[in-house]
Amino acid sequence: MPSAPPVPSVPPAKPERQQARAFVSSAEFELLLACCAHASGDERIREILGGPLDWKRLLQLAGHHAVIPQLYQRLSASNVVPQETLHLLQQRSEANVRQTLWLTRELLRILSHLQRNSIETLPYKGPVLAEILYGNVALRQFSDLDLLIHEADLAKAKAALLELGYKPALQLTPRQNRAYLDSGYEYAFDSSLGRNLLEMQWRILPRFYSINFDVDAFFSRSMVLSLGGHSLRTLCREDLMVVLCVHAAKHAWVQLSWLCDIAELSQSGDWVVVQDHAQRLGIERIVAVTFVLASRLLGTPLPQPVQEGIRNDRAAEGLADKILPIVAQRTEYDTESMAYFRLMMDVRERWRDRLRFLWRLAFTPTVGEWKAIRLPGPLFPLYRVVRLMRLAGRLIS
Repeated sequence: MPSAPPVPSVPPAKPERQQARAFVSSAEFELLLACCAHASGDERIREILGGPLDWKRLLQLAGHHAVIPQLYQRLSASNVVPQETLHLLQQRSEANVRQTLWLTRELLRILSHLQRNSIETLPYKGPVLAEILYGNVALRQFSDLDLLIHEADLAKAKAALLELGYKPALQLTPRQNRAYLDSGYEYAFDSSLGRNLLEMQWRILPRFYSINFDVDAFFSRSMVLSLGGHSLRTLCREDLMVVLCVHAAKHAWVQLSWLCDIAELSQSGDWVVVQDHAQRLGIERIVAVTFVLASRLLGTPLPQPVQEGIRNDRAAEGLADKILPIVAQRTEYDTESMAYFRLMMDVRERWRDRLRFLWRLAFTPTVGEWKAIRLPGPLFPLYRVVRLMRLAGRLIS
């Protein structure tokens, strides 16, 4: 689908950047932000390098936030960074290059095999996203591959992947598998070279999140991309934007690289279309929170439709205030906690989506329930009760 010229962006307001500075807990995180932000000049980086820094913590933060390529690009020529730190950073950058090139080659091998089996596939994230955003797969840090397929092709795709040496990480009974197809969204696959190297998805999120993406429409709107001399199809930029925002929200925005990707992608695409998708799906607040975070942390300009949405829904800024310290302090966020479930409700602007999320969350059994207790086939519906009891236990604790 051809993209219209991007909607003019509005620079972030200075008070927002000052508010971001108020919670940043370390010079190391400030340096990460300066190296990742397009607007940051070398002067800001030199200013931070002139002060005391914990180099070990800097490398730990860069690994946690998956921004090793960005950090190495900006610091490789520095004569202030200790040689030992530069050497470690170079080693990790080169390791990332090797990994991304191997995963790119593996993706092309998998796609070729699936195509021979007449299985329509949309790869996204991983090397595909790196190519779209940076024109170089090695300039983005990733460790697995994501493939979107039609649900009707799942059995055939699993068989094809077995032929390539991939095995499902999840072993389910036939009854569990039927329930998982209805409520889940992906199968992870292991190979002899590593665990969870490949994720094959028929939805973008588990059903209980209550965000009903039209996967068939993704295929019909997909765009052509050249990767490693091969032509393939992937999500169009507008679909990719909403998917990346939702993915970041699902993980409570705790990784800086997700915001870097979204900031880069926001420079192109049709924002009228993006906002229309967000409104229809009921995720305008998720998009708004994502861009408030990107604005405060990276200085990313706010697209005009997003800025208007923030003016109409002030909750986005309050939610960003709660999330910013989690990102800055490298806080581990428990995505099975009641605080997380409350956050997932708060980021939805429509009450019907909140109620649907709460209902499905409470009464949709997951692999955790199936592992916690073994019920015979005739009693399988009682897993709903098991689910409710386990959630009640978390609430009490």
